[in-house]
Amino acid sequence: MKVELILRTKGSDVFSVMETETVAEAVELLTSKNIGAVIVRNEAGGIAGILSERDIVRRLKAEGAGALSARVGVCMTRNPHTCTPDHTIDDLMSMMTERRIRHIPVVAGGRLIGLVSIGDVVKRKIEMSEQEAAALKEYIAS
Repeated sequence: MKVELILRTKGSDVFSVMETETVAEAVELLTSKNIGAVIVRNEAGGIAGILSERDIVRRLKAEGAGALSARVGVCMTRNPHTCTPDHTIDDLMSMMTERRIRHIPVVAGGRLIGLVSIGDVVKRKIEMSEQEAAALKEYIAS
């Protein structure tokens, strides 16, 4: 299964913040949308980075509550790893495991078209396993 199919079934909505917004504003978006990461955009609208719950927790440990008033641009992960719609679920699992990340922006033709999380990947992997098991049961029964 490819990333393209994941985006078709889950949708391609991507929430983002500007790198000049505060961490507190990003936290508000994360909690209101019940998501674990947002894309950070620069003034030109391009991808400047990604801000995850993990980035925020690390900043809070280093600076305490004052970290919430910091700009997203100083807290985010710059140059996030990306994938294309042609990558497979196995590709994403390898990337996420090796790089210890849980969110991967999907880029096509130089523009952001989606965001895939570890939850999306696990859900699709389970679906694939269940389909394979059902097919084997049907084959054995016939």
